[in-house]
Amino acid sequence: MRHARRFLTASAALLALAACEQPETDTETETAETEQAGMTQDPPAEGVALNTAIQNGETPLTFLEEVEGEAALTFAREANEKSLGRLQADPRYDTLFNEALEILQSDARIPYVSVRGGALYNFWQDSEHTHGLWRRTTLESYLTDSPQWEVVLDLDALAEEEGRNWVWRGADCLPPAYDRCILTLSDGGSDAAVRREFDVATQSFVDGGFVVEETKGSTTWIDEDTLMIATALDPAETTSSGYPFVVKRWSRGTPIEAAETILSGDASDVGVWPARLQHGDGPAWFMAVEAETFFESTYWLLSGETRGEPIRLPVPAKSSPQALFGEQLVMSLEESWTPVEGGETYPAGAVVSFSLPEFAATGELPAVHVLHAPGPRQSIGGIGTTADRLFMVINENVTGSLAAFTFGEDGWTSEAVETPQNLAINMAATDDHSDIAFVQAEGFTTPDTLYLVDSESLSLEPVKSLPHWFDAEGITVEQREAESADGTMIPYFIVRPEGQDEPGPTLLYAYGGFQVSLTPNYSGVAGKLWYERGGTYVLANIRGGGEFGPAWHQAGLRTNRQRIYDDLIAVAEALIEDGITTSDQLGVMGGSNGGLLTGVMYTQRPDLWGAVISQVPLLDMLRFHLLLAGASWQDEYGFPDQSPAERDFLRSISPLHNVDPETDYPPLFLLTSTKDDRVHPAHARKMAYLLEVLGKDVLYYENIEGGHSAAANLEETARRNALEYTFLMQELMDG
Repeated sequence: MRHARRFLTASAALLALAACEQPETDTETETAETEQAGMTQDPPAEGVALNTAIQNGETPLTFLEEVEGEAALTFAREANEKSLGRLQADPRYDTLFNEALEILQSDARIPYVSVRGGALYNFWQDSEHTHGLWRRTTLESYLTDSPQWEVVLDLDALAEEEGRNWVWRGADCLPPAYDRCILTLSDGGSDAAVRREFDVATQSFVDGGFVVEETKGSTTWIDEDTLMIATALDPAETTSSGYPFVVKRWSRGTPIEAAETILSGDASDVGVWPARLQHGDGPAWFMAVEAETFFESTYWLLSGETRGEPIRLPVPAKSSPQALFGEQLVMSLEESWTPVEGGETYPAGAVVSFSLPEFAATGELPAVHVLHAPGPRQSIGGIGTTADRLFMVINENVTGSLAAFTFGEDGWTSEAVETPQNLAINMAATDDHSDIAFVQAEGFTTPDTLYLVDSESLSLEPVKSLPHWFDAEGITVEQREAESADGTMIPYFIVRPEGQDEPGPTLLYAYGGFQVSLTPNYSGVAGKLWYERGGTYVLANIRGGGEFGPAWHQAGLRTNRQRIYDDLIAVAEALIEDGITTSDQLGVMGGSNGGLLTGVMYTQRPDLWGAVISQVPLLDMLRFHLLLAGASWQDEYGFPDQSPAERDFLRSISPLHNVDPETDYPPLFLLTSTKDDRVHPAHARKMAYLLEVLGKDVLYYENIEGGHSAAANLEETARRNALEYTFLMQELMDG
């Protein structure tokens, strides 16, 4: 299906024409076939002119960067009307929506918990609680089939009372009692949020308590009357990425403007954030994390009352604190580290530790201990601590295992914990005041199962599991590899009907950035809406992710990013060559950085795809650093205003700047959110606008609420799922 749909307003079209100043031609005149296969008419002159202006570095579409500008929102609403009109009119849509909603709102979901003060807390949404319930129970009750929950905060009631579209963003509670919390609430789902002090005992907000108005940033407790805060309320204390760079000490009963500065970074930083480290009933330690770039940080140790001079930790810029276990500060390394010249070198991907009190007393780096040194196909999947053990997920070739560590006079020792094989393993929750540790396991056809770790035998006891949301009988899972352009072997998983000999409709998903690992996962929605209807699903572990440690990520940074795109192209070509699918039946989907990935697939290899879905994408790579949080990602993508070479490379991959009016592109579905204050909706808006003027096959949907996930509640998530799978069925299954 390649239907051109026009949804430009008259005013928007005039803006484009005025910017381009090109003569009009009759866009309906049929011409002979061009050299581009499939083209049967000349592209509209106004679209060609607009595209030329964009290619020449002009910015005629900046009105779409006004997040809630009248013209931009008119464009979005009219685009939504057209797209929803087509997709929701499909007789399959209602069925898909209802199936997705049933799964998303089901009481059979696992209520994942965090442990605070011996109680197990959970945030829960369902059909009756759209905004959600923050609730708690006991361990004994939780281990039963029907836990008895005590509601601590009804967010639906609060939203109705206050007339706000509250979206839950979490709670930071003061140990060891955890009876005072700072709740983070977003109006509509944006990253900027309100922070309010809450009394758990009375289940109410504290009258005259701490309140931070809507902003990006964070808080952490020093004691019951003192917070460390970092806010972007003052533009003079806000980075170009939109995050705070000043950490302050705020005392109860004083105005926030009177908070004392503890540490100040620079406006050129990504941001600076406070942190509290504590293991069990041990002393609390306070830190400030100054992120100079997305991947490089300076860590500052602050005095107990945060009134002394900060001390810089002598650790690599590319490293991350993971936990405090006893006195040991546990760090993961994203670059190799030789702390002492001529001494031992610890490789990138290793996990190490040293005594934090010893460092605080001397200012010198103490002895470094190794917990884990990585193998060539390994990465760390997660770390959690109990009172007596540190648990670490170690991924081998994209599936998980679990190890339990203890620290003694001879350093770290470990024991393997027996886990299900060939599944993803995740730390679900741990409690550093007790021996409570929950672990989760899942696979493409294996529903999520939550296990409690037996502290004596270190065995896993199943606690809760998802139902089988789709019929997995006859569905096979296999892992293959494709050879990328530079010879690197790229693993990918195929989930498809057993014994399928003919090519079939296939959805390829990838991310490829920011050291984010994609592992096997159970999706009831994908299974019910796609697998059961004969669809094949492929998950590609391309470079840019963290599946094989920091080197796998760093291979695709900045001007090396084409490797990431070559990886996905190689997987797509292998799927076609091996007869899994055909180009007309192959769709590709990704979100955020994955939205950029799919945008590049659209412009670089349109011949490979029958459909492309680009969710909350980055698509204007010459202005990404000027939009919302975009400046924080320059260490990943490049610095277009500082490096001519990086700007030239970004120009070469930027989807918005590489549209060819003469090319026959596959159908494209762009989705974004007005409330997304991380990736600017203008990326998707501009691409949709340009392609529509060019007469290309494009659908656009902008959720007016929802933030970076493009969904403020479960019903909106179900709607997005139904729209996407309806689109895929129309393009890949209908022929």
